[in-house]
Amino acid sequence: MAELTRGVRLGVDVGQVRVGVSRSDPDGILATPLVTLARDLTAAPDAVPSDVAELAALVAEHEAVAVVVGLPVNLAGKHGPAAVHVKAYADRLVDVIAPVPVTLTDERMSTVVASRRLAERGVRGKRQRAVVDQAAAVEILQSWLDAQRRRT
Repeated sequence: MAELTRGVRLGVDVGQVRVGVSRSDPDGILATPLVTLARDLTAAPDAVPSDVAELAALVAEHEAVAVVVGLPVNLAGKHGPAAVHVKAYADRLVDVIAPVPVTLTDERMSTVVASRRLAERGVRGKRQRAVVDQAAAVEILQSWLDAQRRRT
């Protein structure tokens, strides 16, 4: 397989209330937290929600070559209501940021792992809730980057 093309990638953890965003370095080695966006659930069906618009602005600002969105697959490997919700979000994002590709990747346990890692570092309660979405986005993107490197 060809080597991973150079460029920043954004990782996205879509939640019901917030969207965690992470970014990689241009060499695709390390994912780091970027920002947490509040979900805009009030946008008209034909309008672009503000969180999707903010994400599109981040893609442009960081000159991202791809966006990796975590797909919540349940432990049995099935796609439940949360996965359907995330797919719809990713489809909307595709329309807004084209031609930048959006990739869905299995994010099983990313929030659990992120919460555990934050707790191990002594980040708990409100402080943890404020950053857990970014940390989950880091887990999603880092796992994807590591998997791409293993393929080369």
